[in-house]
Order: sequence, then C-alpha cells, then structure tokens
Amino acid sequence: MPSITLNGRKCDFQPGQTILQVANANGIEVPQYCYHDGLSIVASCRICLVECWSPNPKTGNLEPFMGGKLVPSCQQTASDGMVVHSDSPKAVGNQKAVMEYLLINHPLDCPVCDQSGECFLQDYSYMYGRGVSRFEEQKVKQPKKDVGKNVLLYSDRCIMCTRCVRFTREVSGTSELCVTGRGNKEEIDVFPGVALDNELSANVIDLCPVGALLDKDFLFAQRVWFLKETPSVDGLTASGDNIWVHHNEGKVYRVKPRTNPKVNKWWITDEVRYGWKFVHGEARLRGATRKQFGVSVPSDYARAYDLALEGMKKVVSGGKRLAVMISPMLSCEEAYLLAKLGRTLDPRAVLAVGPVPVSGQDKVFPIGAKEDDPRAFKLYAEKAPNARGVRRVLAAFGGQVEEYEPFLRALGKGLGASDIGGAIITGNYPSDWVTAEFEKCLGGKFVVLIDTLATRLCERADIVLPGATWVEKSGTFENARGMLQAFERAIPPVEGARSEGQTALDLLAVLAGTEAPAARTRSEVLETTRGQVAAGVQVAVPFGDEFRARAVRNEMARMAGLGTFGDGVELPPAEQGVETDMAVVAL
Repeated sequence: MPSITLNGRKCDFQPGQTILQVANANGIEVPQYCYHDGLSIVASCRICLVECWSPNPKTGNLEPFMGGKLVPSCQQTASDGMVVHSDSPKAVGNQKAVMEYLLINHPLDCPVCDQSGECFLQDYSYMYGRGVSRFEEQKVKQPKKDVGKNVLLYSDRCIMCTRCVRFTREVSGTSELCVTGRGNKEEIDVFPGVALDNELSANVIDLCPVGALLDKDFLFAQRVWFLKETPSVDGLTASGDNIWVHHNEGKVYRVKPRTNPKVNKWWITDEVRYGWKFVHGEARLRGATRKQFGVSVPSDYARAYDLALEGMKKVVSGGKRLAVMISPMLSCEEAYLLAKLGRTLDPRAVLAVGPVPVSGQDKVFPIGAKEDDPRAFKLYAEKAPNARGVRRVLAAFGGQVEEYEPFLRALGKGLGASDIGGAIITGNYPSDWVTAEFEKCLGGKFVVLIDTLATRLCERADIVLPGATWVEKSGTFENARGMLQAFERAIPPVEGARSEGQTALDLLAVLAGTEAPAARTRSEVLETTRGQVAAGVQVAVPFGDEFRARAVRNEMARMAGLGTFGDGVELPPAEQGVETDMAVVAL
C-alpha cells in the first residue's frame, strides 16, 4: 500500500486521497476551514497549506514539491513516498498569517456568541494565532440578516469558507445562498426574494465553522460546555438518521446530526432537528388514571396495575380475546415485552401494528438526483421510526398479526360483532393520533392505554398509563433500509411517567405475584458538568426488573426468528473522553 510521511509519521493511504484526508484519517491535526468530506473542494481558506517534498522519479532523491511552494493539503492528492510538513517554519508562518487576516475584521463576540466553546476560529486562534492584534484601523462592519425560517446570519463573523453556499448547491440543490461583493465587502447572502427554506436548511448551521450562521431555536438558550451529548436515532421518521441529543439537567436543548455514511451521511432534515419539542410539551401525561363511576380519576401505579390485570383476566375468562396494538413509534424491545405480556394473559391474543403516519412523498436531495447516487440524501414520507421492527417482532410470536386497517375490522367497527373484549393500546405519537373511527371501534371493550400525550382516548380508556418518548429510554429501531440501530437514553422520563418497556415488565411482575415496592419513588442525581450544581429528579421505582434494552435484546435473540438481535444490531459509538488542550499546573 502506498504511504506518505506526515509530520514524521508514516501513513498509508488509498490512491486518490488528498493529504488532508490522510491526515484526518490518521488523527494528525492540520487546521482546516473550508474543507468538508461531504462538499466539493475549493481550497479557499488557505490555512491548510503544507510544505511537501517528493521523490524525483529519475534519481529517487527527495526534492521540494512544486519548487518549494506551500500547497493546499485539502486539494493536493497524496503520492507514494511524499514527505509532508504542516509544522515546518514555512507552514506555521502561513497559519499565523491566515489567522491574522481572518481576525482583522472579526468582532470580539465570544462572550455572547452561541458558537463559543465549539468554534474553529477560537480553537485555531489559540493554537495557531498571535497573542495580540497588530490591526489598529477601523473594522469593517457587516449586517445581521434573517436568511430563513431557522437560520440567522451574523455577517461580520463570517470567514467566507463558503461551506453553506456549496451545501445549498450540491446537497439540497436549492441554491438559495450566494456570495456577493468582493474584498473586505464580500459577504454571504440569499438571492432577492428567496429565503433559505428547504427541508435541509438548518444543516448550514452545523457546517459553519464559526458563529456566523446560528440556530434561531437555540439562540442564547444554553452554553455548549454545559451540554451533554447522547448518541440516538431519529425517533420521528422511517429514515433512521443518526443524531446527537444535546441535553442538560434532564432537558433537551438541540438535536444535531451524527455522521453515518451508510444512513444519513452528515445531514438530517429540519423535521428531525426540531420535531422533538413535544418531549417537554404541556400535553404530556404525568400520572396514571383509572375509571371510577364513568370518570377518569388519578391513580397510583399499584392500583392501576391491579385494575388493568383484573380487567384483562375478566375478558379472557369470559371467553373473549385480548388485542395488543403496538405503535410503530415504540422500540423493538418494547414491542417484544408488550407482545409477551399479551400472549401471557391470552395465548390467543391478537397482535396488531398501530397506524403508520405518511405525509407527502419520498424526496431525494439534491433535487433531481437518483436514489442510488452516492451523494443522494433521502427524506422519507413515512413518519414512524420502527414499523418494520414491530412487524418483525410480532411475526416471531406467530398467530394472528394485523395491520391497522384489518385490526379495526377485527375490533368490529364498534358494532359488537367482534370476539375481542379488551385491548392494550399504545400511542407515543408526537401529536394527537386518535380518530373518531378508532374510538368508536373500542366501544364496549376494556381498554388499557399507554401513551405520552393527552388525547380524546384518555377519557375513553379504563386505565391510562403514561409512557416515555424515545429520548427518555434506550432501544432499537429498524429503519426503511432494514437496518437495526440501537440508541441510548438521553434524559429521564418526565416525573410520573415510565417507558412502555418498564410498564410491560411491571405488569408481568405483578402477574407473577410480585408485590408493589414499599418505596414508590427514588431520587436520582442527573449527570452534571464541572462547575454546575447537581440537579435531581424523582423516578418511579419499578415493580419488577428494571428495563434495560441490551438485556431484552439478549432474551429476544434466543427466540426463533429474532436471532439477528444478538449480532445484527448496529450499536451507538462508545463514549470518548475529551482531553483539554489547556495546560494544567499543580500549585
């Protein structure tokens, strides 16, 4: 395999790779602004210039490449035997010069800038810049602009890397952004009358290496060094996009894309980025309820569990069948436990998949690209993250498994002709999903509802148990490509709620004769960052085993038809420690 020597280290590479790509692949720090793996190479920022030597093909002796001129490492392809220095006096002198030019007109906004703490300009100023500024003239001031529904542009912070412009031309294909002016009056802008308003628009915020493009939704909301990030998967659509959930003290503040070339590459849709707001919505269910004299009243979990099991046993002993409708918003592990609960109560129980929302049509970006194009990014019209996974799990239990429409017919359309006498219904949708037709179909039946948001079905159900959203639990989703991807819990469930998997385990434990725990709640200290005061939350104590997605997957893998959950699940990345670049001296 060909190799180059980069800052004294021998690095193998694939033919066609650039010097910068080789450096990034081997963890060698070379400063870079305009380069991005998912965009075209323009070599405009000039901070990645390196000094190169290459062997003379005639004599084999090392000679200065290009006559000794510095070359852009992002654009220059590597060749076998090349010796590259990004830390030579010439290269370091260029880095200092570029940083000085970039900071000439840059405002000292770090104390109030949202990008502070994750800004390339800050980092490189510390590592490669000067300690003082030699510029004494008046700085050029640029305007602040509202360029789209989600994005603000602070033009005077922009370093003209043009990542955002290239994104709208090469990835979204909508071309709303352009470069206007020249010299120190050059700036990013939208075309007249054309707002930055495509389905991928907010990705330019992630692409911006400085604080020029900012998220309106996250503006002045939280300092980034207080945020913790948890690897997760899109819990709103069938895409299975890999994401980071950024949270602090039990509250989600933003969602950002997590790189996965096999799924979403470097991008996510605005729908996934901003669709999590219902997690902290006012409509969240925060306690169990039960029917008393035809009216829903608050209940503790012990009473709600006893009444739920009593009602379902009565249905089965009366010769009727149970039905379990499992939402495609739930994880595979929860589908397994709920189906296990249903078949434990009634071996003839009907298992059904809840309604799968669809909005519009699938869309491929850039507009006009083919789906099999290596650059293509697909937006899915199916708005459920795990319909395929739920079907896979339910099929393994055998017996009668219904889709939503046949399930409504099996319920008898509320006409009393059905042999189903009771149902466990799960929701977990980000909005009100209950239709009048579905409510009518449940007429005369004993209903246990497990949901996250208050809907009209809460008044109809005999027992209501609050559930948890996907960011409040761990699990596995199967996306539209058939990939099984695990995700981790980011925050604890809202007070009074518990995950559907935990509810199923609790009901199974009560069914097996386990008594209610003496302590109904316990205090947990939320993960904190140094410098923060520890925060706490009250968590309901489980009746049985604590729900752990990995343990449930191991149990599932032993079941016929579900062996893939043993070794076929793509796990989230392991947590990596962050080392400070600031020297710490013991006093």
